[in-house]
Amino acid sequence: MVTTGVVAGSGREALAKRLLHSSEILSYDPVQEVDWETPLDKGFHGASPEWSTLYGTKYWAEMTPEQQRELTRQESASVASTGIWFEMILQQMVLRDFYAKDPTDPDFQWALTEIADECRHSIMFARGAAKLGAPAYRPKRLVVELGRAFKTIAFGEAAYAAILVAEEVLDVMQRDWMRDERVAPFVRTITNIHVVEESRHMAFARDETRKRLQGAGWLRRQINALVVSIASYAIVTSMVHKDVYANAGLDTRRALREAKANEHHKAMMRSSCSGLMEFLGSCGLLTRASTWFYQRANLI
Repeated sequence: MVTTGVVAGSGREALAKRLLHSSEILSYDPVQEVDWETPLDKGFHGASPEWSTLYGTKYWAEMTPEQQRELTRQESASVASTGIWFEMILQQMVLRDFYAKDPTDPDFQWALTEIADECRHSIMFARGAAKLGAPAYRPKRLVVELGRAFKTIAFGEAAYAAILVAEEVLDVMQRDWMRDERVAPFVRTITNIHVVEESRHMAFARDETRKRLQGAGWLRRQINALVVSIASYAIVTSMVHKDVYANAGLDTRRALREAKANEHHKAMMRSSCSGLMEFLGSCGLLTRASTWFYQRANLI
């Protein structure tokens, strides 16, 4: 469903119609699709172990299989909580963008469909995190306030490119989780639903980003590239809360130290974002200043 060029005029309308049709024939109701009733089986991971922030470290090698599984469950719940936080930002930006526009336009109707999807996803993530036995993980206060400002003032390509970054990073890791038989079945169902439905959202975000950048000058691209990179840094570095280690029964200081130096996890993040960085570069949104933030977030 990923578009390869700018869709203008009737082409944009055709894309919106295709996305609406896809949502009609391939959407899920998490209430019915996810097994919420079966008790949590602690013999399963919450995410593919290779995606753990400690995988490949000395600390990981010292942990018992039970500790490793508990850590991935806590990390999965933290990623879900961060997803909820950003999906709430996304919904507000899209609503603001389409405020008072033509409701008969397929673009308008698709925007509302995407918001409805995100509402279901947020509830699904919340229930999933609770079933994993995790507390409510929230970003740092500064990040929450930056998000509040971003959702209020971001518009055009800055809003849609930031949406794309958050969605694509989650998409790549969750494609691994949904196929991994070591992961709890209900988590695999959740990630499958999210991957299928987010593929439409990413197609829309890519098209909107390209469309909004038509005719944009050098200065505008520089500013928006920096804004998107800062937002991306805040999102990615908030995915795994530091409290996951204590809640998994680990030494937080040691875990944070080894996670920070974990080259395996950094490589996983960089490889997952190669296509995204190529797209941002093709749009003129990968500048020297923005690259600094992407490197600090291990996205490039």
